[in-house]
Amino acid sequence: MRWPRSLLARIFLWVAALVIVTNLAWIAIFRLADTEPRARALAQFSASAVNLVRVALLTATPELRPALLQELSDREGIRLLPRDPHDVITPLPGDGFMVHFAEQTRALLGPETQLSLEVNREPGLWISFALVPSEADEFWLILPLDRAQRRMPWVWIGWGTLAAALALVVAWLIASRISRPLRHMAWAARQVGLGNTPPPLPETGAEELERLAQAFNRMSRDLAYHDKERAEILAGISHDLRTPLARLRLEAELSLPEGPAQAGMAADIAQMDAIIAQFLEYARGEADERPEPCDPHVLLDALAQHEAAIQRPLHIEAGPLPRVPLKVRALRRALGNLVDNAWKYGAPPVRLCGRVQGAFLELAVIDAGPGIPASETERLKRPFTRLEAARSGATGTGLGLAIADRIARAHGGSLELGPGPDGQGLCATLRLPIIPMT
Repeated sequence: MRWPRSLLARIFLWVAALVIVTNLAWIAIFRLADTEPRARALAQFSASAVNLVRVALLTATPELRPALLQELSDREGIRLLPRDPHDVITPLPGDGFMVHFAEQTRALLGPETQLSLEVNREPGLWISFALVPSEADEFWLILPLDRAQRRMPWVWIGWGTLAAALALVVAWLIASRISRPLRHMAWAARQVGLGNTPPPLPETGAEELERLAQAFNRMSRDLAYHDKERAEILAGISHDLRTPLARLRLEAELSLPEGPAQAGMAADIAQMDAIIAQFLEYARGEADERPEPCDPHVLLDALAQHEAAIQRPLHIEAGPLPRVPLKVRALRRALGNLVDNAWKYGAPPVRLCGRVQGAFLELAVIDAGPGIPASETERLKRPFTRLEAARSGATGTGLGLAIADRIARAHGGSLELGPGPDGQGLCATLRLPIIPMT
C-alpha cells in the first residue's frame, strides 16, 4: 500500500489514526475499570442467592419446598439441582472478569465452592453449596447465564462512533484549510517558473499562511517588475545600438568600394545586428502570447521553406501529429534557434523530426556534427553559456538554447540534449505535453 503524497490526505490519516487509537485506548480503559466492579457485583448477587436459597430451604417445611423452588424458578430464573460426583464440570474461562468473579465468590461462600458456566453440557451459572456445612450433600444453584454475560453498551458505542465521525469531519476541514492555500501557491509558483505572472494569492487564513501568501505576492510583484525593467533596458539599448549600426551599414556601402573590405564590414554589422535581435528575443519572453490550436506539420513546413530560402536545406521527418494548442511564434523562434545552432556548431545534413511519445509531442533538430559532452547538456541551457571549444569555432551570445529551454518550459515541457539516433551529432528535442483541445 502506497503512502499518500498529498498533505491533505496525510494530515487526515494522521488525525484519523489518532482518533481511532484514542477511542481504542478509552475502550480498553473502560473495560479494565469495569471488570472488577462487575465481577464483585455478580459475586455478591450469587452469594446472596445461595444464602437466600439455603435459608429458605432450611426454614421451609418439606412439603412447601417444591413450591418454593418453583417460585424461585418462575420469578428469578433460579434452579436447584443435587450435585452428583459424576457431573461433567466445564472450568470457568481464564479471562480477567471470570477470575475476579471466582475470587470474590469463594471469598464470600468459601474456598470449596465450585463454579462453572456449563455442567453436563447444560449452560448456566452453576454454583455449588451445601445446606449444612457439616453434611456431605451438596447442591447446584443455577442462575441464568445472562447474569454472567456483559451486555453490549450500544448507547456508548453509538455516542463514541458519533464523536469519532465528528472528529474525522473536523480533521478533514482543518487539513483542507491548510492544504488548499498551499495548492494555490504551488500552482502560482509553477506559473512563475513558466515565466508568467499569476494573479495575487488571497492573503487570508491562519497567520502563518497569510504571511506566506504576502511574501509570495511580494516576490511575484518584484519578479514581474524586474523582468519588465530588464526588457525595457535591453530594448532601449538595442534601439540605441541599431541606429548607429544602420548608419555604419549605409556609410560602408557608400564609402568603401565593393570588395572584401565592404563585405567584411557588412558581415560584422549583420552579426552585431543578429546579436542584438537575440538579446531582444530573450528579454521579450513569451508571457504575452496565448496558445492557439496549431497543426505541427504546418509549423515544420514553414520553417523548412524559410531555411530553403536562405540556402540551408532542412529535411523534415514527421509522422502523424495531433493538433494541439501552442504558442506558435515562440515555438517557431525556439526551433529556429535550434536549427541555427545546428548549422553554426554542427554539420549537414540537418533534420527536423516530429513524433508522438506517450503523452508528449517531440520536435527534434538533429545534426551530424561532433555533438556535445553529456556533462555539459544542462550547463548549456543557462543564459550566456557556450561550450568552451565551440564545435565549429563559431561565436555567439549563448542565448539560443536558453531561449529554446524557456519556451519549452512555458509550454509545460522541457528541452533535452543528447546524441543523435546513430550516436553521432546532437539531437535537441523540444518535449511538449499534448494538451487536449477544448
